[in-house]
Amino acid sequence: MRSPVPRFRDVERQAGSLQATPCVPPCHDQQSSMWFVRDACGIVCGVITWLLVFFAEFVVLFVMLLPSKNLTYSLVNGTIFNSLAFLALASHFRAMCTDPGAVPKGNATKEYIESLQLKPGQVVYKCPKCCSIKPDRAHHCSVCKRCIRKMDHHCPWVNNCVGENNQKYFVLFTMYIALISLHALVMVVFHFLYCFEDDWTKCSTFSPPATVILLILLCFEGLLFLIFTSVMFGTQVHSICTDETGIERLKGEVPKWEKTSCWEAMKLAFGGSFSLVWFSPFSDLSCRRNAKSNIPPPPQGEIIEEDIIEIPLQY
Repeated sequence: MRSPVPRFRDVERQAGSLQATPCVPPCHDQQSSMWFVRDACGIVCGVITWLLVFFAEFVVLFVMLLPSKNLTYSLVNGTIFNSLAFLALASHFRAMCTDPGAVPKGNATKEYIESLQLKPGQVVYKCPKCCSIKPDRAHHCSVCKRCIRKMDHHCPWVNNCVGENNQKYFVLFTMYIALISLHALVMVVFHFLYCFEDDWTKCSTFSPPATVILLILLCFEGLLFLIFTSVMFGTQVHSICTDETGIERLKGEVPKWEKTSCWEAMKLAFGGSFSLVWFSPFSDLSCRRNAKSNIPPPPQGEIIEEDIIEIPLQY
């Protein structure tokens, strides 16, 4: 059933969750320059991601390119593969260590609500888990233990939520992983054909059985990640163009916000008009960074106990 109220869905209604850990003021946290989620599963998945890329790097370089007799073939493919792998790992690092759009903890105070200058009769909602006033389209992540603005989903492979501030890096990560997977598969096919035509003992520095096993493992890895990351890339681009996050689509929520066009949503997600900067994981979303820097810190005060706060009418 679709919820008629756009954000009432996020108020925890279960008695157990509402009575779980009470907010003891002050629970304001210091904003650090580096964002990192201390989740064991996410850290393991992140390390596995890097190890898989390094394994592909090892097979491509030491099994296929360095033993090749064609120097031009090795230089061109080595440059392309290493460049894409570097961009993929850089995108992964930025997606993992960028604040996805976390709402400050403990800002559910009377002083902060008064600073918002809300209209009489307007209703705001407090997250009972992280003691924060929830903006529109914000959801609470049980792994990050924060409310995230425009949260799409929590991805263990980047050990972070995908939100409005790091969606660009996650999209680039899936795109570059899909490209290096496709490139590796093409090189594996050509190397198999080359080894079948030539002597197997001369087409690799490893023994023929070891060469076959390494190539099969790389082929399996490349095919698996090509399918997975291509689907994720297409899903993320579709979410950006439709201005609807994965959680909102999964819950079947009726859009109460004013949707932007596909091109405007892409420019907002990638930080400006179309340019080569869109494909760089080293560029910041300057428009959001500047806007965020102008927001004053939330006033300190006693945490409001109610989960639904209505601004009283003025008679």
